[in-house]
Amino acid sequence: MRYTGQVLICDADDTLWENNVVFERVIDDYLDWLAHPTLDRGELRAILDDVERANSEAHGYGIKVFLRSLHDCFARLRERPATERERQEILELADALINHRVELIPGVADTLDELKARHELLLLTKGDPEEQQRKIDASGLAGHFQNVYIVREKHAGTYLRLVEQHGFPPGRAWMIGNSPKSDILPARRAGMNAVFIPNENTWALEEDELDPADDRVLQLARFPDLLGHF
Repeated sequence: MRYTGQVLICDADDTLWENNVVFERVIDDYLDWLAHPTLDRGELRAILDDVERANSEAHGYGIKVFLRSLHDCFARLRERPATERERQEILELADALINHRVELIPGVADTLDELKARHELLLLTKGDPEEQQRKIDASGLAGHFQNVYIVREKHAGTYLRLVEQHGFPPGRAWMIGNSPKSDILPARRAGMNAVFIPNENTWALEEDELDPADDRVLQLARFPDLLGHF
């Protein structure tokens, strides 16, 4: 089925450009660096995930919060804060994140070029406003969207505010993203449709169960596949 004249709301990180894969590379290096004498790699990652979950709920998302989590995880495992030298070593491990260049997912720019000619496009991303704006600017994609929104968190209320602000029927809108937790499920709770485009590097804390019987969630393999439906 082909849908015309829709409101398409696009996620950014790991939908339009690669993001979490860089975090994962830093985490791999960090776990090697920790080299804990009794805990294996899986146990260390579970502790870091717990720390990240708590910090994201309390402080939001982005590189600054991620660095905080690396330091907090170290302090929990060693039962002391990192020394100045250790803090510097953690910062050096995260250099690839701090100086990372935005890498668009293949086909994104051309697909948006076509979609904007027949649909209303909005960009909705969560995280640190300064950090997210830097990535949006570096991507060169802002001109494809009628409006760009950076929010602290994505929940059903976030999507309902977009409906109220733009005045479109929820059933005419589609949230397009890679995160079941932030993109698909809250959009569906707000009465919108959704397009799930999995990314193998999606952050573990963004995973959640989708209802396979929900016929208002369209699953696609690649971003350019949107052109076959919209």
